[in-house]
Amino acid sequence: MKYNFDTVIDRSKNHAAKYDERIKKFGTEDVIPLWVADMDFKTAQPIIDALESRAKEGIWGYTSRDDSYFEAYANWQEKRHGWKPEIKKMSYALGVVPSLSAIVKLFTPLSGKVMIQTPVYPEFYDVVEAWDRTVIENRLVEENGNWSIDWKDFEEKASQASLFILCSPHNPLGIVWERKDLERMFSICKKYSVPVVSDEIHSDLVFHGKTHIPSALVDPDVITCISCTKTFNLAGLQACTVVFSDARQKEVFDRYWARMDIHRNNAFSLIAMETALNKGEEWLDQLLAYLSDNIDFVVEYCRKHIPCIKPMRPDATYLVWLDCRDLHLNQEELNTFFIQEAKLGLNNGGDFERGLEGYMRLNVACPRSVLKQAMKQLEKAVNRRNERK
Repeated sequence: MKYNFDTVIDRSKNHAAKYDERIKKFGTEDVIPLWVADMDFKTAQPIIDALESRAKEGIWGYTSRDDSYFEAYANWQEKRHGWKPEIKKMSYALGVVPSLSAIVKLFTPLSGKVMIQTPVYPEFYDVVEAWDRTVIENRLVEENGNWSIDWKDFEEKASQASLFILCSPHNPLGIVWERKDLERMFSICKKYSVPVVSDEIHSDLVFHGKTHIPSALVDPDVITCISCTKTFNLAGLQACTVVFSDARQKEVFDRYWARMDIHRNNAFSLIAMETALNKGEEWLDQLLAYLSDNIDFVVEYCRKHIPCIKPMRPDATYLVWLDCRDLHLNQEELNTFFIQEAKLGLNNGGDFERGLEGYMRLNVACPRSVLKQAMKQLEKAVNRRNERK
């Protein structure tokens, strides 16, 4: 079927964090919210139909999960990414972030050091520091709008680390790591006996002819976190799959959740995930084309109308990293400018790397009309600021 991603859906007052938490996040509701990474699109119709059917049963008790659930994940990974993980090596968890948190707690020593590559998803800091571990940053290097790994620093930091958390594809930079980069990172980690966990929640959202390479295809020892919640806009249903190669690690991980009696999907997440993986591909292919066009729109709009703001064109995710350094504002001033002048609610770039100045993150997973209005508001705000100078 043909999906219409141009439809504007009112999500306000519907418990959508993206909208209903605007005052908490920005101090005002008078912003277009383009921050938290979910989409303003309805999911695939087969998922909606399956959930409606389940809801009509009227009984949502404890939910049994059979092999078909993990088989759906394995088949999806094989079809989309050429990797077929073994079902017996898969574990259920509530989400990628809770899984990363558990892995830090379970597989690093107290006061251990965990390496991350910044700028990166801010929760990478949180899941490390929550357990009194220390973050060590391998800061990615920017040159003419392109970001790359500082390999000398990577090896220096790896030599100190108890764990490396990889973001693949990378959020917020939208980098789809090439095999040679993965091989080099994992080789250095092996040299210093550093375990690797790879967050691959954005692996289905890849554009521009790029190909996501599952970390486990390069190094089977990598712990891999996958989920279709980001892919199909199902984050509120909370489910992910963690793939281990080490049976002992899987046992320790599973026991951790079992101690809290967390081992089942809820009645709706099980149906949604399995349906998405088995019947959602048609919707996803149409979504990717729409998101790619939205990214192109933002890049071209800034080039023509707001040249002082330089978007990085991501090869993955629906998140655009904005280089706003030519506005000559510190990070606090920049964040205030977007909220009060442009009336846009974006993610503060300083949250992705402590001390970073001059960047913001824009979520383009919304109807084009909303994105056009947002860019017009930004253009007017920049012009007003230039007129005052």
